[in-house]
Amino acid sequence: MLGEARCPHHKYRNAVVSTVIVAAVMVALRLCAQVVGVGVVSGGGDARLGLEEAGQWEEVVVRGPPGGQLPAPTRHDCHYYNCFNVYRCGRNGNQRLSVYVYPLARYVDEERVAIKPVSREFYEVLDAILTSEYHVGSPEEACVLIPPIDTLNENNLRRDKIAQAFAMLPHWSGGENHLLFNMLPGTAPLFHTSLGVERGRAMVAGGGFSTLTYRRGYDIAIPVFNPAYPDEPVGRKLMSQRQWLVVSSQVNIHRDYRDDLEAQVTQGSGGRDLLVLGRCQGGGEGNLTQRCRQGDTYPYPGVLRVRDAKFCLVLRGGRLGQSVLHDAMRAGCVPVVVADTYTLPFSEVIDWREAAIQVYEEDLSDVVNILKRDVSEERLAEMQQQVLWLYEQYFASVRDITLTTLKILNDRVFPAHARSLDKWNTRPRPSAVNNPLFLPLTAPASEGFTAVILTYDRLESLFQVIQMMAQVPSLAKVLVVWNNQKKPPPQASLWPKIGVPLKVVQTRENKLSNRFYPYEEIDTECILAIDDDINMMTADELEFGYQVG
Repeated sequence: MLGEARCPHHKYRNAVVSTVIVAAVMVALRLCAQVVGVGVVSGGGDARLGLEEAGQWEEVVVRGPPGGQLPAPTRHDCHYYNCFNVYRCGRNGNQRLSVYVYPLARYVDEERVAIKPVSREFYEVLDAILTSEYHVGSPEEACVLIPPIDTLNENNLRRDKIAQAFAMLPHWSGGENHLLFNMLPGTAPLFHTSLGVERGRAMVAGGGFSTLTYRRGYDIAIPVFNPAYPDEPVGRKLMSQRQWLVVSSQVNIHRDYRDDLEAQVTQGSGGRDLLVLGRCQGGGEGNLTQRCRQGDTYPYPGVLRVRDAKFCLVLRGGRLGQSVLHDAMRAGCVPVVVADTYTLPFSEVIDWREAAIQVYEEDLSDVVNILKRDVSEERLAEMQQQVLWLYEQYFASVRDITLTTLKILNDRVFPAHARSLDKWNTRPRPSAVNNPLFLPLTAPASEGFTAVILTYDRLESLFQVIQMMAQVPSLAKVLVVWNNQKKPPPQASLWPKIGVPLKVVQTRENKLSNRFYPYEEIDTECILAIDDDINMMTADELEFGYQVG
C-alpha cells in the first residue's frame, strides 16, 4: 500500500523537476545569446558586431595581482625566428595571412573607471582589419591576433592596467603572434621610442621607433597619422612652379635646431631659400591650424602646399616620430628628415632614397646649401612624384596604414608569394609597356645588392670589410659564409653594428666554391662575392660599380 501511495507523488515530482530543468536551460540559452550578441572576451565571437553596438559591450574588470594575472615582461630580443610561431599560419590551406580581432569590451578597474577609451583612429584600425581579406572569425584559425585595447597614444595610458588586460586575454600566451598598434610612444619628459607597456612577445606596429628599439623583421615601423586635417587636399603643384626651397613648420623643435635654421635665413640673399615658421603668440598660441613668422600668420598645413614648398623639414621633436612627415607627403613636398636614429615608416619595404632626403643632425646648419648642391631639378621632380604615389598607396588614411602593415606581415609569413621590393616601390607608368618576353640586363637599382663574404676565422679583416661595405648606399644585406667547421662564428654581440641585415651561415665543408652557393638568405638579384681580406676598394668605387654594372 505504501508503495502504491508513493507512485503518484513520484510522477508529480518528476514532472516538476523536468519543468525546472527546461526552464533553467531556456534561461541559460537566453543569457548565452545575449552575451554572444555583445561579444565575449573569452570566446570567439565576431568583433564586427561590437563595432556597431558600443553601448552594449561587456564590462571586463581588470584586477591587479593577486586577484589578476601577472603581465609578461617585454622581450626586447625578439625576432621572427625566436618569438613568432609560424605554425599557427597557413592552416586554412591558402597562402594568406589570417587575422583575428578579439570581441570588443569595456575594460575598467576595480572602481569601474575605464582604463582607456577607444579612439576614432583605433576604430578605423579595427574596421580596416575586420573588412579585409585577412580577417577570420575564429582564434583557432588565426595566424595573428589583435587585442581590442587601444594603445595608439601612450599619453594618459595606464600602462600597468593595460598590461594586466593583455594577460587576461584567453589566447594571449605571453603575447605570441599578437600585434599592437602604437603611433605615439612614450610620455613626457623622456618620450621613449617604443611602447612602454609590458607586452611579452607581442609585435608592435609603432610610429616612433629608433634604430635601438626597432626589432628589425619583427616590429613594423608605421607613420604618425595626423587626423586633425581630414579635408586637406593633396598638393599636386609641380616643383617647377613652387617658390620656397625649404619650409620648417614644426613648433616643438629644440632651440638649438631653431637657431641653426634662423642663422641660414639671416645669411640668405633675401630670396626664398628657407621659411622658418613657429607657434603663434597671443590668441592663436594653441591653434594647431596656424603657424606664424614675424607677425604674419599662415594656415597649416595649407602653408606647405599654398606657399609652394619644395622641401619640408622633418626634425626630431619631443618624440622621434613626427606627424609633419605625413603632412609633408600629403602636400607633395619632399621630406628632409633630420633625425639620426629615426626608423622611417615601412622602411622594410619602402626605398626612402627615392622619396626623401636624410641629413645628419650635425649638418642641419648647412641644410640649405646641401639641398642646393646635391639635388638637381630633375631628381626633385622625380622624388615628388614618388612621394605622392607612396602617400596615396600606403599613407593616405588609417585604413591604408593598417592594410599596408598586414601586407608586410603577409610577405614575412609567406615569402614565396611576397611582393618584390621593386613592386613595392615602382609606380605605374602609363606610357610604358612591359614585354613579357623581355629580361632586364641589370637588376633594378632600388633593390640593392647582397655582399657575400667568404671567411675562415680572420675576424679583424672580416669586420673591416663589413664596416666598409656598410658605407655603400646600395647595399641591401651582408651574408657571411663561415667556412670553418671546427670553430663556431662569434656571438651576435661581437659583430659590427650596421644599418642593413647581417646574416651568417656556417658551411659543412671548407670549399672556396661555397661563396657561389644560392643561399636562401640571398633575396636580391645582384650579388657581390668577395673574400674577407679584400679591403682596398672604397665605398664610392663599389657604388659606382653597382650602378653601371
